[in-house]
Amino acid sequence: MRFLSRTPATLAASALAVAAALLPEAALAGTGMPSPWQLNLQGAVTEVAAYIHWFHDWLNVIIFAITLFVLALLIYVCWRFSEKANPTPSKTTHNALLEVAWTVIPVLILVVIAIPSFRLLKLQLEVPPADITVKVTGKQWYWSYEYPQDGGAFTFDSLMLDEKQRAEAIAGNKIAAAEAPRLLAVDNEAVVPVGKIVRVQVTAADVIHKFTVPSFGVKIDAIPGRLNETWFKADREGIYYGQCSFVCGQNHAYMPIAFRVVSQERYAAWLAESKQKFANAGDAAGKIAAAGE
Repeated sequence: MRFLSRTPATLAASALAVAAALLPEAALAGTGMPSPWQLNLQGAVTEVAAYIHWFHDWLNVIIFAITLFVLALLIYVCWRFSEKANPTPSKTTHNALLEVAWTVIPVLILVVIAIPSFRLLKLQLEVPPADITVKVTGKQWYWSYEYPQDGGAFTFDSLMLDEKQRAEAIAGNKIAAAEAPRLLAVDNEAVVPVGKIVRVQVTAADVIHKFTVPSFGVKIDAIPGRLNETWFKADREGIYYGQCSFVCGQNHAYMPIAFRVVSQERYAAWLAESKQKFANAGDAAGKIAAAGE
């Protein structure tokens, strides 16, 4: 149990260092979005996501050990108690020691699983004092972001770029091709500073959605009439994608989430620009109607 006292961030950093030494760069390209031939979880950039990764690997070790034990037990029983080895069947009705063992041992295994599980739940549910608050509203089928900051709040909608818009944005050097993945690139990204605690308040305007960003370890329901709350603190700059992960209607597959993590200086510049840019911006419904004309 000694290893349970190590912090998830330390464990994740150690694992990442070993992987970087053993695997080619392309195999580690899972941070921020899915990558071709990716077998593992997306790269973790928050403490919560690192703990989730560690807990996932720890459970796999337990599952693998139990599977091997059961397989070995089945092979032994088939050999030891076969008809050829036992022409006279045993008349044993019970074994008190075995009955206690197969009750107590599973309970102990569940306790070993429960301890880090409760720690993870506590880490996810207890929102620390936040540096920034962002309100996210799920709609059919896009996301709206509200920054209730001091000195002027603003709201903007984030819609997925279709193939034509994506190609035009790349051709016009408005966005790098590597940062415009198909079905994930959006017209307006949410921006947050690196190393700051971001409180995310999540709700919905129409039906139930689910706000999910794997690299942040964030997955929370967006429910009409209810304000749910989660948090993250990204420790690396970059752009991190997610999607609605609750079937919410016809275009459920086309409402991606994009968060860009930047330095404090770039965030302050973006904040000042956005207060002007989105002061009189039209809503997404207007954009959709205009696009259909």
